[in-house]
Amino acid sequence: MAPKGGKEDKEEIWPYKITIGICAMHRKATSKPMRAIMKKLIECYGQWVDFFIFPEQVILNEPIENWPLCHCLVSFHSTEFPLEKAIAYVKLRKPYVINNLDRQYDLLDRRTVFKILSDNGIEHPRHGYVIRGRPNEPDTELVEHPDHIEVNGEVFNKPFVEKPISSEDHNVYIYYPSSVGGGSQRLFRKINNRSSWYSPKSEVRKEGSYIYEEFIPADGTDVKVYAVGPFYAHAEARKAPGLDGKVERDSDGKEVRYPVILSNKEKQIAKKIVLAFGQTVCGFDLLRANGKSYVCDVNGFSFVKTSTKYYEDTAKILGNQIVRHYAKTKNWRLPPDMPQPPILDLGLGDDPPMITTPSGKLAELRCVVAVIRHGDRTPKQKMKLVVTDERFFALFEKYDGYKKNEIKMKKPNQLMEVLELARALVSEKQVGE
Repeated sequence: MAPKGGKEDKEEIWPYKITIGICAMHRKATSKPMRAIMKKLIECYGQWVDFFIFPEQVILNEPIENWPLCHCLVSFHSTEFPLEKAIAYVKLRKPYVINNLDRQYDLLDRRTVFKILSDNGIEHPRHGYVIRGRPNEPDTELVEHPDHIEVNGEVFNKPFVEKPISSEDHNVYIYYPSSVGGGSQRLFRKINNRSSWYSPKSEVRKEGSYIYEEFIPADGTDVKVYAVGPFYAHAEARKAPGLDGKVERDSDGKEVRYPVILSNKEKQIAKKIVLAFGQTVCGFDLLRANGKSYVCDVNGFSFVKTSTKYYEDTAKILGNQIVRHYAKTKNWRLPPDMPQPPILDLGLGDDPPMITTPSGKLAELRCVVAVIRHGDRTPKQKMKLVVTDERFFALFEKYDGYKKNEIKMKKPNQLMEVLELARALVSEKQVGE
């Protein structure tokens, strides 16, 4: 459906705006991250591109011949999204596609995900499959013992992880050995402030198909990586949902996450995943253990929840990619005043650019670390001690400590109370001796 524009023998100025269509379920297409990214994209590239959102009722109920036309398509699968219709639309209209739609089927089967990771030399947990009741697939033999299972002859000692084959099923179980009390931790999509709960049951599920993974001890955290193109990745760490099941939230109710700097090897993993799965915008989960990084899940199209810097970077990468694509394919003149994407993704080749250090070596600047301490204050003199005298508890109760779980005493009269109590205790101790 791409309109005619350029001439093969001569570059032409930008004749019309490129239209970007957002084809996804309404909740996803109008989410805060999507709105922030598209707003920034129009701010930076509004001279050359525009966008619109496919109405959800059109996606679900109208034949693809009635879907709106666009030059560039941003589309991704989620619950109830008709992926097959979107693929048929691409075949019919042939827009420039940001995330390969056919390859999104790969993300729906955890077996396929692990096979692609293996084929591309990406570290992932050791695993085995148990298949039950699937057409044209023989059932798998599983032998269960108190502290381990055998899957097709391969042994998985507890603790191990049990995941449904379908990546849309988030009911993941972790089974513990009897030496630590047994039982299992049952993970699920966050509900209020819970992401998992403990069950005393130690037996694996007997119905359905599952993938069993060797448990990777990652010190209670997992790393969420959000790649945009082969050379850009934003990473955050969070408390692992299997730790105690309680979701840590900040004052705004958002899950607490911490910025993470990826190693060069992890950046290469991000690049491999983007290219191997054909997903320009792609999230995945990393586990760090024993000096290695393991990919345990690939989630496909996903955005960082709260990061203005990420929104700006993503908008510039996508805007630059789209404008460059049409400048090249239509033989249009590349706008000289077009904003450039982040330095890790210039869209100019297969390798990110390097900078020269003062010593003359080429290196990639990863971060700047500064240790700053003001010098016009006397360091605080602190002492921590455990007290058992009832008078301290009475003081704690007097200032509502049981309601706040702490008290802060800064006023002179409050400090005098503590001083007098301390003097009384010292005096009593001296008399007793």
